[in-house]
Amino acid sequence: MRFTDGAWRTAEGFDIHKACEVRFVEKTGDMVKLTMPTFHIYVRGMTLSGPYITMEITSPAENIFRIRTYHFKGDNSLAPSFFRLNTGSISLITDEDEKTITIKSGESSLFINKENYSYELKRGGRTVTGSKEGALAYIDGSHGSFMREQLNLRVGEHVYGLGERFGNFIRNGQSIDIDNKDGGTFSEQSYKNIPFYITDNNLGVFVNHTEEINFEVASEHVSKVQFSVRGECLDYYLIAGNSMKDVVTLYTGLTGRVPKLPDWSFGLWLSTSFSTDYDEETVLSFVDGMRERGIDLKVFHFDCFWMKDSHWCNFLWDSDMFPDPAGLIAKLHERGLHVCVWINPYIAQQSEIFDEAAQNGYLIKKTDGSVWQTDLWQAGMGIVDFTNPDAREWFCAKLKALLDIGVDCFKTDFGERIPVDDVVFADGSDPLRMHNYYTYLYNEAVFDLLEKVRGKGEAVLFARSATAGCQKFPVHWGGDCHSDYPSMEQTIRGGLSLMLSGFSYWSHDIGGFEDKSTPDVYKRWSAFGLLSSHSRLHGSTSYRVPWNYDEESVDVLRHYVELKKSLMPYINVAREEAENYGFPVMRPMVLEFQNDPVCAFLDKQYMLGDKILVAPVFDEDGWVEFYLPEGTWTSVDGKDKRVVETGRFFKEKRGYLEMPVYVRG
Repeated sequence: MRFTDGAWRTAEGFDIHKACEVRFVEKTGDMVKLTMPTFHIYVRGMTLSGPYITMEITSPAENIFRIRTYHFKGDNSLAPSFFRLNTGSISLITDEDEKTITIKSGESSLFINKENYSYELKRGGRTVTGSKEGALAYIDGSHGSFMREQLNLRVGEHVYGLGERFGNFIRNGQSIDIDNKDGGTFSEQSYKNIPFYITDNNLGVFVNHTEEINFEVASEHVSKVQFSVRGECLDYYLIAGNSMKDVVTLYTGLTGRVPKLPDWSFGLWLSTSFSTDYDEETVLSFVDGMRERGIDLKVFHFDCFWMKDSHWCNFLWDSDMFPDPAGLIAKLHERGLHVCVWINPYIAQQSEIFDEAAQNGYLIKKTDGSVWQTDLWQAGMGIVDFTNPDAREWFCAKLKALLDIGVDCFKTDFGERIPVDDVVFADGSDPLRMHNYYTYLYNEAVFDLLEKVRGKGEAVLFARSATAGCQKFPVHWGGDCHSDYPSMEQTIRGGLSLMLSGFSYWSHDIGGFEDKSTPDVYKRWSAFGLLSSHSRLHGSTSYRVPWNYDEESVDVLRHYVELKKSLMPYINVAREEAENYGFPVMRPMVLEFQNDPVCAFLDKQYMLGDKILVAPVFDEDGWVEFYLPEGTWTSVDGKDKRVVETGRFFKEKRGYLEMPVYVRG
């Protein structure tokens, strides 16, 4: 949301009331409260009007400040955030003189100018960011009311994160709306909008709102990151780190970290694909075909059509295609596989359970008390209301019946198209604030069920939508992409962006989702996919078994499956770091080589853990350009050793079994 018309003018329809001076300061052990008029007060008579902005400063942990600002205290926008944070408040060390308030947490300090309100955040004497005079503002007018903040960027500072985004990896210059949408991987929309950004100046900012948030990242004002929300309140956290890794650890300490995942989840997953024809014979032919070709498969996934068409979701197997689902699952288990089935929280009108859900109040309702329905995706479908504990229990009971016949895990698809107009939730939640948060409740319900039934350490999802904190319910995959090199490039950018948004695990559709790729793309994507944290073959209209492409695809897939298996002891170390510190298993280069200025821009290669560099090939002729930072690098097969005195690029032609994979040190 832009409120200005260039440098000097306010955009039409807005009045901007900027925090101007600190008039009152109230201090307790764990809070500093500031009252700030939006104009300078020179005589007592000027106190007879507003608006004023109030700021409450607390610290949930060392080197993290929570900044809660508001105009009207009684407004509903001040309701507690839905985010479940590991928060408390530690004691603040404060100092005040005539012109300045200093607030200290750990090694970090806020220096607040009282005369012309602004602040500067420092850690260990180093400036991390600041809010200059006029940056914090309450805005009203014909477009409604808003709260806005603008945080300074240093020269050359780069902004990352804000969820899984498929455009430019560096956010500078972008306008970003935190608003979950089903937009594929080739638009500015995102399935996973995370209101957290991180910079290479060791700053993290988490905006504590579940409704839509508008970010102007070095765009409306090119030296600032601006964020704004509708209403009377703006609540955000400042995280001052010693490094970007330190910021990730502090942020995930606040919002949660990944749990232990089952070992089998790191192996190869194979799907039926989406709209292909399949029955028991087809499924077993794929599984046996992989085994006959020496490809070690760990999970078989049934996509949507395990249920009868137009009935999604009824959680009932299509008896025409699968007359004995328990028997089929047993056969898959005998072959050493785990079984995943597709679900979503939408109940079609044709579903056998629609009436049950509607009559018991398990679906989101309209304000007139009727069931909210749409024809988008499934005819007449309603949406499960997870704010209703009975609805959650009912939904999980349907899934429990699937677990009872041997299903091991679920692909929790969708969760983005949650209505906000003319709807009411069972617990009275504001629909605008529930839209992004819905995915948290949905995935939490399914993950908790799996932990309860299968046990902790055995629960795993394949989820598409997410918000802050959903990293606690892994794994997430990249959504619907095309089957070509540009889409493969978009996919890796989206994943690396998510990895800098507090998530540790991520996957994608090997070979692409829409259409069918060339054998060339399939082989290159297989190499990339098997050196991602999680690896799945999945598509839309064609089977993704390798012999459906060419026989060389079989060899390539087998090679990288075996390579990943050989690396599992190393990947297990990265898993432990994810669980303990929140580090991603797939790491953008900038996270491991923050002091190498080239790595700030690299978004087509990454680190797997802290020592293995992976550079996927995006070219039909086999050319790949990759960068090795300073150090000693040895190819993972031990055949190529390079000592790089200063970081440099290499451009080489590589075969399908020769994707650049190097170990440092």
